[in-house]
Amino acid sequence: MSAIQDTPPTVNPFAPYSAQNTAKSAADDIQDRFLKLLVTQMKNQDPLNPLDNAQVTTQLAQISTVNGIEKLNATISAMASGITAGQSLQAAGMIGKDVLVPGSALRLSGGSGVFGVDLAQAADKVKITISDSAGHVVQVMDLDGRTAGPLTLTWDGKTTDGTSAVDGEYNISVEALRADQKIEAQTLSRGTVQGVSQGKDGVGLNVGTLGTVGLADVRQIY
Repeated sequence: MSAIQDTPPTVNPFAPYSAQNTAKSAADDIQDRFLKLLVTQMKNQDPLNPLDNAQVTTQLAQISTVNGIEKLNATISAMASGITAGQSLQAAGMIGKDVLVPGSALRLSGGSGVFGVDLAQAADKVKITISDSAGHVVQVMDLDGRTAGPLTLTWDGKTTDGTSAVDGEYNISVEALRADQKIEAQTLSRGTVQGVSQGKDGVGLNVGTLGTVGLADVRQIY
């Protein structure tokens, strides 16, 4: 049976320079129109009431300001294009790799399931609950003394009564305590990067059933 594989998007290395040249042309066009308007105004001025030096100086200063703003915008646009191109190349290199991203799904395969939790602060106690698709609790993991940040964990597939759970999809939830007070904690799901997309919010990673996530959502790369 044939398989269809996503092809990573081709990144144009000259895109930043193209964007910069386009913005520069726009800035030059604005400056030319401004100067032509000023020259026309001076040619048609009333000899009995000519433009004073202060007015001419003010208009020339406006030209400089507009041109400066346009050049700044051109520079920012070029920088943004360069950053996006770099992110696209980085993301393309992640295709085929496993990652930990925010999510509550846990897949048990071959009697093993890898997942994670992300702690906002160091925790005295961490309680992880694993449930089946019907919401029944199949296992509870109690951990002590964990530092802040992402933590990779493995479930051996054993249930609370010591039997082996069947392979498939499960859900995870977490509760973390510090000095008997709840602290922010997030569950992480493991998935494989299957493709890269470019949208209005930047570069996205297609992580199969986990959906599309941003580069900033990746907590761990395997």
